[in-house]
Amino acid sequence: MTAELPEPFDVLAVGAHPDDVEIAVGGTLASLVKQGYRVGIIDLTDGEPTPESPGPEVRIAEANEAARILGVQMRKILDLPNRKLFDNFEARVELAKIFRLYRPRIVMGIAEKTPMASPDHWQAMQITDAAIFYSRLTKWDDTFDHLPVHRVSKQIWYPLGFQTLKIPEGGGHFVVDISETLSLKLDAVRAYKTQFPPSKDRVFNLVEGQNQYYGATAGFQAGELLISATTLGVKDLVQTVCPKKI
Repeated sequence: MTAELPEPFDVLAVGAHPDDVEIAVGGTLASLVKQGYRVGIIDLTDGEPTPESPGPEVRIAEANEAARILGVQMRKILDLPNRKLFDNFEARVELAKIFRLYRPRIVMGIAEKTPMASPDHWQAMQITDAAIFYSRLTKWDDTFDHLPVHRVSKQIWYPLGFQTLKIPEGGGHFVVDISETLSLKLDAVRAYKTQFPPSKDRVFNLVEGQNQYYGATAGFQAGELLISATTLGVKDLVQTVCPKKI
């Protein structure tokens, strides 16, 4: 089985629906790709049905176009149910199989609930947390199609809720510079024409404004807020807090 495995990934970003990842961390993923890392997106559901979309094939095509814009090397949409997504054993196993197959160093997932938005987001966070744990468990080969055990090195959360000022707790907050990839991020979100018609242009103003605010707090033109699930450690304090400009 090992000989058939794909090349490991550096980062996998998990969302409940196509467009979650783009809205929250599309700039970070595009930056990582430009830096030479292998990056993938996992959507737990196809996001359908939704009011303006004629069907799953259209939403999937939009998702693939968004992935192309960001430059990620892989996107996978799991067959879990939109609107009825729940943290259960079967969903945990399906995602853990993906982690065992693609062997990411870092997994990014949704942080906290998203008030006034889909409850699928909260369920996706719990599924992701559990799947990271399941991925490293031994003596469970039959459950995971005999895929090899894989230990994820670091878990990162990204906030997705826009209708609250609360910042989720975690082991450490930091802002990623997306000054050079903000436009790619916005283009990737615009790829979802069925989700963001002209009547929802305010969404782009909201996303761009939030990214400019996060970036400004860290001295960037634009940034995305990320949260480490565990405590962050620093070896070179000077280089970390005051990196040399290239």
